[in-house]
Amino acid sequence: MCFTSFAHVQLPSIFSEHMVLQQNTNVTIWGWGKPNEVIKITASWAPEKEYSVKVINQSAWSIDIETPEAGGPYQLKLQGYNTIEINDVLIGEVWLGSGQSNMEWTPNAGIDNGEEEQANANFPEIRFFTVPTSTASTPQQLLQGRWVTCTPETMNDFSALMYFFGRELHRNLNKPIGLINSSWGGTPIEVWIQEPIVRGDRWLSENADKLNPVPWGPHEPGKAFNAMINPLIPFKIKGVLWYQGEGNVGFPHQYTRALSTLIDSWRAAWGEEFPFYFVQIAPYAGYGSDNENGAILRDQQRKVLDVVDKTGMAVISDIGDLNDIHPKNKVDVGKRMAYWALNRDYGISDIVCSGPLFALYEIEKSKIIVHFNHTDGGLVGRDGDLREFEILDEAGNWVLAQANIKENVVQVKIGSVKSPRGLRYAYKNDSNPNLFNKAGLPASCFEIIIQ
Repeated sequence: MCFTSFAHVQLPSIFSEHMVLQQNTNVTIWGWGKPNEVIKITASWAPEKEYSVKVINQSAWSIDIETPEAGGPYQLKLQGYNTIEINDVLIGEVWLGSGQSNMEWTPNAGIDNGEEEQANANFPEIRFFTVPTSTASTPQQLLQGRWVTCTPETMNDFSALMYFFGRELHRNLNKPIGLINSSWGGTPIEVWIQEPIVRGDRWLSENADKLNPVPWGPHEPGKAFNAMINPLIPFKIKGVLWYQGEGNVGFPHQYTRALSTLIDSWRAAWGEEFPFYFVQIAPYAGYGSDNENGAILRDQQRKVLDVVDKTGMAVISDIGDLNDIHPKNKVDVGKRMAYWALNRDYGISDIVCSGPLFALYEIEKSKIIVHFNHTDGGLVGRDGDLREFEILDEAGNWVLAQANIKENVVQVKIGSVKSPRGLRYAYKNDSNPNLFNKAGLPASCFEIIIQ
């Protein structure tokens, strides 16, 4: 338990019983107290070492302490005019998840095999922290919430994607996993970026001004960041998971710029260039009669990989639901996010983390030869011939084209188009594409203009 007498030393709620601290690093612990109060901190993983910090005249204090390799449970003790003891502290790997409803979605809301998954969710070394939905016009320091141990009951009300991500990490690493979920259904990306940053970018600001008020959440820049992300800074995390984009399908063309800005600004706020992995939104027939904005946004997400380091994207075009914006298969989404972390951050190189991603093209007589990265084991057309490759003709029309796999490339037949102006793949809201690598991961959509 956490014992606190009525006195001066206070901690943010992110520091509580059952919490997980990032292993093998310096973690920042901060809080409030009476000016000039001296606070002494000891941790049971290094009982011989005592940390000391004096509260400044703004009643705030902050100190970095070293953490060991993964393990626990431990106790953290803080002593000033009062004493706080935090028990059942684990040291392990900590990940933050954010975005909109598909990140927020819980097993209780309905997932595939939900009852079986819930019944088996006994993992004492996986811990959850859920940030409640809230808004603020200025950056906040306080939020509500508490760490809980993973049980069938707590798992049922936590982010399903994050749980399956964390379970995959825990099974492969055999280390404690801390998962922080700070997400809000229906929110556009702008609410998760600091308002001065949005307003300082003409393109992002214009897009933000196009957003209309909705009954289910905020639309103004920075409102969710201020209340739901800023109070977590600088709690040490290994990386970030992001599942959002559906709320920006109405104006998709600046999403690469918006997501890149969010990543850069969050890393700057934490002072850490942590890995940032995101889910490409699934095809969905309900995005509008133009049947294209959803594909444009998916392609905008893909382009982030080329402009921001230490990013990865889970493609889920094969496990979505064309008639439901909330696909119920959250197990495989969580696993695909975990593949990126396990491969890139934990050195398990034999885990394939990505499906094929467009690399380059070349025109050879009557064919466009398309090269891909992440062709692990080779390319395959699931369920028969390749589909959804289109060529842009001289009149500006997209024409379906025959395509086949030869060795490790895709050959797209130009056919009757004398001078192709563009090439694209899986570029519809309701796409049902079938290009995969032999590891079983699908290729991302793409569109290129031929010079």
